[in-house]
Amino acid sequence: MTIGTVTADATAPGPGSAQPSGAAGPLGPAAVALPPRAERAERAEEAADRLRTAAVEAVAVTWVDNAGITRVKAVPLGGLAHAAQWGVGTAPCFDVFLADDAITTSPIIGGPTGDLRLYPDLDRVVPLAAQPGWAWAPGDRYTQGGAPHPGCQRLFARRAQAAAAERGLSLKAGIEVEWVVALAGSPQEEPRYPTHGPAYGMHRLTDLSDYLRDVLRALREQGLEVLQIHPEYSPGQFEVSVAPEGPVGAADTSVLVRHTVRAVSAAHGLRVSFAPVVEAGAVGNGGHLHLSLWREGRNLGHGGPGPHGLTAEAEGFLAGVLDALPELLVLGCSSPAGYLRLVPSHWAGAYQCWGLENREAALRLVTGSTGERAAAANAEVKCFDASANPYLAVGGVIAAGLAGLDQRLALPPEFTGDPAAAEPGTVPRLPTGPAESLAAYERSAVLREALGEPLYQAVLAVRRAESEQYAAAGPEEVAAATRWRY
Repeated sequence: MTIGTVTADATAPGPGSAQPSGAAGPLGPAAVALPPRAERAERAEEAADRLRTAAVEAVAVTWVDNAGITRVKAVPLGGLAHAAQWGVGTAPCFDVFLADDAITTSPIIGGPTGDLRLYPDLDRVVPLAAQPGWAWAPGDRYTQGGAPHPGCQRLFARRAQAAAAERGLSLKAGIEVEWVVALAGSPQEEPRYPTHGPAYGMHRLTDLSDYLRDVLRALREQGLEVLQIHPEYSPGQFEVSVAPEGPVGAADTSVLVRHTVRAVSAAHGLRVSFAPVVEAGAVGNGGHLHLSLWREGRNLGHGGPGPHGLTAEAEGFLAGVLDALPELLVLGCSSPAGYLRLVPSHWAGAYQCWGLENREAALRLVTGSTGERAAAANAEVKCFDASANPYLAVGGVIAAGLAGLDQRLALPPEFTGDPAAAEPGTVPRLPTGPAESLAAYERSAVLREALGEPLYQAVLAVRRAESEQYAAAGPEEVAAATRWRY
């Protein structure tokens, strides 16, 4: 399956220092080439003028590593034009960092040698409402010679999005953000919650109304449209959902939302955890991915002859996603802690099945209310969590969905009710630990081809290292070790 490629900057200098070798995926159209340097400089100066009026002093440029940790390089506002033209230096070894900052290696990426250039996406640069004087932009990583870095997760997602566009397809996506808020303390402390109201209860909103108001205000000032915000199930847990957008934009927004929640929390003397589990045995934080498939302005999840109005294209796409969920967990449930969340009867999607509005199915079909289904119909991947790199998650799902289209897959019969109550063996369980999902990942030709060998191997190395790191740890130890890393 071809998911496109990226090309070098036509105005870039010659080859730089040592850099990861290997293809960035199958060859195809130049979907995400760097614009000419002069154009980048002009746009950066225009962006700097806008940011200056908002009293911005510096810009944080972020990328997300294969352990799901957001890393950052920041430049003073006066250096934005240079960063846009020449990039900011970053080491390739970040692609083999673990969540606790230990470093592993892979056959292609790893070691102390080499350098990359991180380029801010000027289309997404925005002042940070909860951090006066700061702005944020997501970054793409290229080599010193201007070639796309084959391990760049955001470029992978952009290639996947472009591959859908080559077929005349577009996607709308959104990633739910769930978090637990606690009173500030040392990383070794057990969480102490600022509210103890009932699950989904108004008590919690009342207790933390000023805090939640400030979260909403900050998101709005950053140009994000919030659909809803509400208390969740576990102690101190909340969720916010924003309007859908393109897959890469949705991944960008999930990074920005989490950063904003963290900044507002700090201003209120609170700290947050987006980790899959905060306390072992409790309901954890999901990172559910919603997506819908579109062609020429029509939602392909509505008005078709398939189950619940799916068109043949939408059904084939979703069947591909459902079929690939065991290996997709390597991208969407990346921390060993994620398997403490992914348990039956917790609305986590622990079973490889689909169903209309079934919150226990790993793939939940959402048609929306009568009268808005043409706009609202979508599917939700429930087995993903916030330890995932969102760019890997959306890119992998697109790759699997397009493979389902190529193979003309059909969905199996849907399941209603709780699969945990079904006859044993009736509904396949998703992997219960990293070893199972890694085995599925290593069998997946679709993901290997889509990711390209350098990124594929780097992800594999990080997952193996973290799996070995926590192999002998109990649930409480895993939860404590990862609680404040996300």
